[in-house]
Amino acid sequence: MNNIISENTICAIATGSVTSAIAIIRVSGNEAIQIANSIFSKDLKNTKSHTLIYGNILDGKNIIDEVLLSIFKNTKSFTGEESVEISCHGSIYIQNKIMQLLIKNGCRTATEGEFTMRAFKNGKMDLSQAESVADLIASDSEIAHKTAIKQLRGGFSSNLNFLRNKLIEFASLIELELDFSEEDVEFANRKDFEKLLEIIKKELEKLIQSFKVGNAIQKGIPVAILGAPNVGKSTLLNCLLNDKKAIVSNIAGTTRDAIEDDLNIEGIKFRFIDTAGIRDTKDEIENLGIKKTMEKAESSHIILYLIDVNSNIKSQLEELKKVKETINEQLFIVVNKIDLKKDTSFNLENAIQISAKKNIGITELKSKLLNVVNSKNLSSNDTIITNLRHYQELKLTLNEINVIINGISSGITGDFLSINIRQALSHLGSITGEVTTDTLLGNIFGKFCIGK
Repeated sequence: MNNIISENTICAIATGSVTSAIAIIRVSGNEAIQIANSIFSKDLKNTKSHTLIYGNILDGKNIIDEVLLSIFKNTKSFTGEESVEISCHGSIYIQNKIMQLLIKNGCRTATEGEFTMRAFKNGKMDLSQAESVADLIASDSEIAHKTAIKQLRGGFSSNLNFLRNKLIEFASLIELELDFSEEDVEFANRKDFEKLLEIIKKELEKLIQSFKVGNAIQKGIPVAILGAPNVGKSTLLNCLLNDKKAIVSNIAGTTRDAIEDDLNIEGIKFRFIDTAGIRDTKDEIENLGIKKTMEKAESSHIILYLIDVNSNIKSQLEELKKVKETINEQLFIVVNKIDLKKDTSFNLENAIQISAKKNIGITELKSKLLNVVNSKNLSSNDTIITNLRHYQELKLTLNEINVIINGISSGITGDFLSINIRQALSHLGSITGEVTTDTLLGNIFGKFCIGK
């Protein structure tokens, strides 16, 4: 942690130590331009900010590489410090040689996330925005990318600042009351305060509830495929993934454990879970698989319940009824094997008709999944929480708000109310970085890649 908060000039390979056409080496700190100047073929001392310069990196009189240098001065850089970015050829030898020259002339190697850490320290972004940088780098779907961009641009921060500023207004009035406690005056109107607290409570609950969706955006929206044995669950998984991921067999009970894989559908990542067939059985191992099936179903956002149109319909519908009694998530009934359909009179209302083996109806099924996503407003401008730390701090804030509301209704004095208000403000402040510790910052930025 001591390295992270050091004011030394730092350097790192931003593009990773791999052979590539081009590599970028970042330098940031008070002596960034001076150090770069000491190994460059041209004088950089009077160079204007945001200038791109062509020249050679030199080790004494030896040319190491032809490069482009990008110059950023002080507050006009990502870190808020004097910065240089060296675009060189992607040879591992060249990258390491330039790094050695920078270190020899006064730099030190940056730690994980130190560039972004410095951007936070220098007021270029708040802590929640800094954390969204890591989310942006890790985003592997369109919706994850959009969510990270929105947070990076301060969408979440603006929500928190509104809540925090309103709380600060009343906190200051409560504190003022304490200064005049002997005169028994009340500056903070309790009715107005209660109205404000209800607004804050609703906003906090909305943000907290969004975490389930936000977590799914990052990891993939979980879709459990349920049904009796041999209805085609594994075949459907293989069809969706266009890969033989799951074993397909006519023997009932083949799938004993959940099989999972991701699929990106029009920019949204879904995590499909093939589960053990649901039936009454005395096989102990199979029963463990069925138990795990129900656990997966309960933690999923969407359930695809498969019915074999050519098997015992009544029995399958009875099992479906049991599942509906225990599962509250969005459930689609999917009638499979319609290419082999024998009973033409059977037509289950609102069911999706498919043949996983013949790839019939799969486009409609994907469309239904996308509609669920849109109905959850993932594509809207609502703020969605994706960070577990933010979620935990918001829950702690809500707990304090509930204590304050109960305290007002029971007539608790201002000195006790102020304690909980301070706690609520502290939890909100820890999200954006108004309240930080070295341990917290170390945990956050230690998860970043070196060079960012």
